[in-house]
Amino acid sequence: MEDTPGWASPGSAPSDGQQPDTSGAQPPGQPSDQGGDRSHGPNWSKEQPPPAQWSAPQPQGQPQGPGQAPPPPPPGPGWGGYPPAAPGGYGGQGAGYGGWGGPQPGYGGGHGAWGGNWGPPPAAKPGVIPLRPLGVGEILDGAVSTMRTHWRTVLGISLAVAVLTETLVILLQKLVLNDSATADTLNDPNASLSEVSRTLGGVLVSSGVVSIIALLGTIIATALLTTVTSRAVLGRAVTTAEAWRDARPQLLRLLGLTLLLPLIAFVIIAVGTLPGIIVAVTASVPVGVALAVVGGVAGGVVALWLVMRFSLASPALMLEKQSIRKSMSRSAKLVRGSWWRVTGIQVLAQIIASIVSSLVVVPFAILAGALGGSGFGGFLDGTEAGIGWTFLIVSGIGSVIGRTLSFPITAGVTVLLYIDQRIRREALDLDLARAAGVPEQGSAAPGTTPGS
Repeated sequence: MEDTPGWASPGSAPSDGQQPDTSGAQPPGQPSDQGGDRSHGPNWSKEQPPPAQWSAPQPQGQPQGPGQAPPPPPPGPGWGGYPPAAPGGYGGQGAGYGGWGGPQPGYGGGHGAWGGNWGPPPAAKPGVIPLRPLGVGEILDGAVSTMRTHWRTVLGISLAVAVLTETLVILLQKLVLNDSATADTLNDPNASLSEVSRTLGGVLVSSGVVSIIALLGTIIATALLTTVTSRAVLGRAVTTAEAWRDARPQLLRLLGLTLLLPLIAFVIIAVGTLPGIIVAVTASVPVGVALAVVGGVAGGVVALWLVMRFSLASPALMLEKQSIRKSMSRSAKLVRGSWWRVTGIQVLAQIIASIVSSLVVVPFAILAGALGGSGFGGFLDGTEAGIGWTFLIVSGIGSVIGRTLSFPITAGVTVLLYIDQRIRREALDLDLARAAGVPEQGSAAPGTTPGS
């Protein structure tokens, strides 16, 4: 057995391959009653303890004389007859690893000998997430925890943006887009093709205007909630005024980025369907339609891949103060190699947000239809004729509540996913720990559960 500190048992034989000294020499001061000659290898120190500190073992239960050392404890169940460890060791009934010793400092966080708490210590958690790579549940929980912990700021921002956008939509639908001629044309079986085309064009324009208003509201909410979520990671609160002051310089760039991504997707899908359209016009309509469908599906797949590849550009633009091009490049770098994971989490967040919003919007829409008479029928028909103020206001209240609850989920998940990717690729957790004032990464109290 090698004489390695911490591994060789106390009082073991000399190192393998070395013969004990059989000369019978006895060090000075050795008591004569030690039971004959002792073999002293080269590892024995020349300076031995004084004789008074050594005594023969006493039988168990016999009183000890003055100056005598206490007798050794009874042998334990482990190696070499050592006493059992304190409760909490490895090996049942309080024994250490094979019965060796009690709690040892430096092993298992002080909870006994070997096997107390294996693995690295828990990561620090100054805010809504632990500062380490996150799981899917932790990202979703972090978004909800941000909304729950900083509910005044988060819900205040979401509610203000939702009320503003929904008010504009209601006024636009009632005063500008509520044209009874549109419904009459669409319901008339004798309407000419040109009349139907003009009417459908007007419906598309009105829907586009409503979508643009909703998009602007989404941009503002995303910009403000990005700042709130990033501060919540550090355990710091931020007011609405502070969030607006931090996000305002980047709003125009965020608007350009938000409009650019759908435009890229539209162009890709249009390019995919263009050959089929040309074939349908110039040669065979069935072949052209089939080719257009195949090209549109292929273009949609490519567009989805690009949109998910650039899905982290928004938090990169807001938090790193990047330009549109550099933020898209940063997103592509962070998503590279993790496209499926990022896409799955983003889709899951959208599904959850849609479910939460629908649980509120649908009951209010049904109530609005019941209170507004024919308004609900017009809503289901896709026309806006006959929609009264009652229907618009009641359904608008449901939309406001739904957006107030869905905005923080989608924005929070995107920001936390961006932070998670940077932790995995760039060790951002170390910078976050320093920014949060954590003295040392992973210095949480022993026994806490990571992510708790």
